[in-house]
Amino acid sequence: MARSFQLIDIQPGFVVISKSAGVAFHSQDGQPGLVPQVEAELGLGKLYPLHRLDNLTSGLLLLARDAESAELINREFRQRRVEKYYLALSDRKPAKKQGQVCGDMLKGRRGSWKLLKSTVNPAKTRFFSYSLSPGIRLFVLKPLTGRTHQLRVMMKSIGAPVLGDGRYYPGESSHDPDRGYLHAYALGFDFSGERYTYSVPPAQGALFGTSAFRQQLASIGSLGELPWPGDKS
Repeated sequence: MARSFQLIDIQPGFVVISKSAGVAFHSQDGQPGLVPQVEAELGLGKLYPLHRLDNLTSGLLLLARDAESAELINREFRQRRVEKYYLALSDRKPAKKQGQVCGDMLKGRRGSWKLLKSTVNPAKTRFFSYSLSPGIRLFVLKPLTGRTHQLRVMMKSIGAPVLGDGRYYPGESSHDPDRGYLHAYALGFDFSGERYTYSVPPAQGALFGTSAFRQQLASIGSLGELPWPGDKS
């Protein structure tokens, strides 16, 4: 059985892990969720999750080691000072190759969400996309908010749903994906007067393992230094 996470760093106030794809964040079917598994394996006592990832999504997660540290880092999240960057693959052509998607989100049937045209309290995501190979595009995503299913809904809204997303990908794909191709790649935040930055490339998925993907990711460089589309809302 594959491990549910990889330990990235342990600091006095927090732990950084990389979650495996297909691992449930919350407990379900009598099985413990991700955080209890991390607590049991690391033996650090109670950990405080500061954000979450969907089952299909792999990548970086930040857990506080005590209530005081949790409040300090949660303040950074609330004030939108935490930088998060994701990678996604799609085999559909997007309506636009870069830009910002902004709109309110409404919960629909069977736990799915949809993006509205209204902007009363909108979810916001900036993105770039790059051609990897015929029929496959790499998307670099920068969420400015943290709504449930935000990136998956955003990708569907531009006509390029995440490859392997059983909820938001319409119909069948000719690529027979071996996972949901969404990965939390990079994370940056301030804590106790220091800046911490992490980046972990995806370790699962045949398409994430291609030389075309590795070369394109390397050529992009630091995601924080990209000329991200401005907030025009």
